[in-house]
Amino acid sequence: MAGERTPTAVVADDERLMREQIVARLKEAWPELEVVAQAANGREAVAQVRALDPDIVFLDIRMPEMDGIQAAQALAGAAHVVFVTAYDEYAVRAFEQGAVDYLLKPADPERVAVACKRLRERLETKPAPMEELLAQLSRQISGGGGVRPREYLRWVQASVGSSLRMIPTTDVLYFHAEDKYTRVQTEGFEALIRKPVKELLDELDPAEFWQIHRATLVRVDAIGQVTRDLRGRQVVQVKGREEKLEVSRSYSHLFKQM
Repeated sequence: MAGERTPTAVVADDERLMREQIVARLKEAWPELEVVAQAANGREAVAQVRALDPDIVFLDIRMPEMDGIQAAQALAGAAHVVFVTAYDEYAVRAFEQGAVDYLLKPADPERVAVACKRLRERLETKPAPMEELLAQLSRQISGGGGVRPREYLRWVQASVGSSLRMIPTTDVLYFHAEDKYTRVQTEGFEALIRKPVKELLDELDPAEFWQIHRATLVRVDAIGQVTRDLRGRQVVQVKGREEKLEVSRSYSHLFKQM
């Protein structure tokens, strides 16, 4: 399949910025690899792989219409598969069995380089259908076949001026609702997203982010100190920042020792 010709790939992810980042990382790690098409969902990916016969397909696990696991099942070994995921709780153990590879979002250059090295070696062999492994992953994603580990948000796509940026949640100091947007504050800059605080609360790790006000989520290890203002209200001082975040009465129990 690989022969002497240029190795080819299809990249599928419903986030345009994520697709572009993966393509850029692949170009850095494997200049000879030609990305012949990009897809925004699983159905597009299956159609492109069948039409273009690439050596490799990079599949985001979470996509509309048809997810990455379903797309891989539909392709039945037509190409070597690399799954792309924002979550590693259920993925890494299965992927490291060696049948398939994986990339975690946002794509780390070193991890992409490792995946490319493995792929170069696998191009000498025929892709395996992996029915049993794919069925196992499908059950884990759908919640069947055992307890499904909770998946938490690992990055957000936010507007910074006129551009979009991928921001790891580990870089976020706090989220604060402002009118129709939610402000994402990091040490170096602030950005805006349309996702409301209530929705973020459901997606973030509760051990990592605490809600201290109906409009505010703060990363726990970013809290420098908690004091009281002249009116007796608790306020959070964020490390390295001058502004103070109000703690509403409903969440004062988080700092009950004060």
